[in-house]
Amino acid sequence: MTRLVIDNAAIATVDAAGIEHASGHVVVDGGLITAVGAGAAEHRPDDRRVDGHGALLVTPGLVNTHHHLYQWASRGLAQQATLFEWLVALYPVWAGLDEEIEHAAASAGLAALARSGCTTATDHHYIYPRGSGDLNAAITSAAGRVGIRLQLVRGSMDRGESGGGLPPDSVVEDTEQALLGTEADIATYHDRAPGAMVRVSVGPCSPFSASQRLMREAADLARRHDVRLHTHLAETMDEEEHCLAQFGRTPIDYADELGWLGPDVWLAHGIHFSDDAVARLGATGTGIAHCPSSNARLGAGIARVRDLLAAGSPVGLGVDGAASNEHGGLGDELRQSVLMARLRDTDPTALTARQALWLATMGGARCIGRSSEIGSIEVGKQADLAVWRLDGLDHAGIADPLAALVFGRLPTLELLLVGGRAVVEQGRLSTVDDTAVATELAAASRRLQNRAATA
Repeated sequence: MTRLVIDNAAIATVDAAGIEHASGHVVVDGGLITAVGAGAAEHRPDDRRVDGHGALLVTPGLVNTHHHLYQWASRGLAQQATLFEWLVALYPVWAGLDEEIEHAAASAGLAALARSGCTTATDHHYIYPRGSGDLNAAITSAAGRVGIRLQLVRGSMDRGESGGGLPPDSVVEDTEQALLGTEADIATYHDRAPGAMVRVSVGPCSPFSASQRLMREAADLARRHDVRLHTHLAETMDEEEHCLAQFGRTPIDYADELGWLGPDVWLAHGIHFSDDAVARLGATGTGIAHCPSSNARLGAGIARVRDLLAAGSPVGLGVDGAASNEHGGLGDELRQSVLMARLRDTDPTALTARQALWLATMGGARCIGRSSEIGSIEVGKQADLAVWRLDGLDHAGIADPLAALVFGRLPTLELLLVGGRAVVEQGRLSTVDDTAVATELAAASRRLQNRAATA
């Protein structure tokens, strides 16, 4: 791998000290960051050099903490639905998933993430229709195809309609099958090596689709294998009412009772938390995947990001499934997170551009347990870098490059590196043909929706 030197660029390291360089360098060698600092780097004759000319901003690659990649095949449906209405409408569609559809949807979703600056994607997959094949093999194959890191959350549901849950029985597993499948996927896909491209976490879907036994035993299984835990929690007021009616507890109390708070846990959405719940999340180091666009699309609410950060909870950004966030890009969530925080608190100081970048990088890396490897530009870390072009009409004249990145239109990527490998160059994917991926996705979407129409 040729040594790469990026010179004369603005650099936001997102390290603990928040160091930024107005004009600096980053050196990448052997897939790792080997130097970062102000001014120009020393060059070798065979280096590949990227000269910023004062027009480029280098940030860590973005880390997506929550997604459902299969939903790329079911966008644009249930447009005016609440979460529970949306799920009821879409579960019968998702019942038609198979390996081919999954691979096409995951490839499209990961390609869109890469084009928005994302170098690590979390996929929470919990739908396993009977006869659908090996869906997690399809997801990991798509990640290898696109070339970005994957945090595969092996999800599960064992409470179908007949057991008082929301999903139809045809898309849930029995409890033992879910636990055995989770353990098998850890053995198959979880790579503990430094710089691993695939890691696995354990993720029963939610309190209204997973039994108490599944939630409790999945947590035990995760800790026995030293992997992280992820689930949906406190996304809507309907969920609060459901937990109170069925379990006599709030979602946070229910999660705590089942072993689902702690520094190895991150929760998706986390919108409807009381002051006491926020304090408990911070005290236990439990993370939150904040999904501003999806939450807005479903009218679910806005997470208390400022309060969660102040309490000490790691907060990352998530895209969520493309059936509730049809855009599907992570870079755009930077702007959304700032706007939503300020709207929620009616306060323009609620979240800054730099805090938004932290959420999308180090905050996300902390949530998924990889902050020692990714999330900041520091010597020895993986060379997961986003190089943004800021010299066009959309950003020219904005003196602060981070304001340009966060408040303006998402810039074009000059370069996206994952472990030093170029995945995007000059705004175009270099690993896959996006036209071919789009064609595959369109065919998969038609097949999935035709199956639902004829079921």
